[in-house]
Amino acid sequence: MRIRDARRDDVPATQRIEVAAGRLFADLDMDLVAADEPLPIQALAEYVDDGRCWVAVDSDDQPIGYLIAEMVDGSAHVEQVSVDPEYAGRRVGAVLIERAAEWGRARHAPTLTLTTYVDVGWNGPYYERLGFEYLAESDETPGLRSKRAHERSLGLDRWPRACMVRVLHTRSSV
Repeated sequence: MRIRDARRDDVPATQRIEVAAGRLFADLDMDLVAADEPLPIQALAEYVDDGRCWVAVDSDDQPIGYLIAEMVDGSAHVEQVSVDPEYAGRRVGAVLIERAAEWGRARHAPTLTLTTYVDVGWNGPYYERLGFEYLAESDETPGLRSKRAHERSLGLDRWPRACMVRVLHTRSSV
């Protein structure tokens, strides 16, 4: 597995990955999440064109996971990360998260943030293992509060959700 910048011709694969990963939520009786549509092609293409979408690829250069990122209130933010369930448990998501962290460091972001489900094993607990901590609601930035409000408007708060944050240390040249 390797990580590379996504190309426009990867967009359909990222949509398929998101749908396949989303289906796992049905096993948790989270049908609303399982049935969620992937991001539209044009939205994904904008991330690709802006250099804010990375894919993990197999030995045939076929995407097996992807991540899109943006800046939110001066911090790098994981907008979406999905891994093909066939590749679960192989650190694909962790490597994609590290790529987003590198991207954030290059932009002098102090932290990497995301929103996630608290009680889903491959969400909150997984991100804790990757060095994220839950962010108290009172510490959410205006941009994160806006993202959470949007998630609530979609009904995603039927299950506990939260913001998480990880400090991004800059690498010194010592």
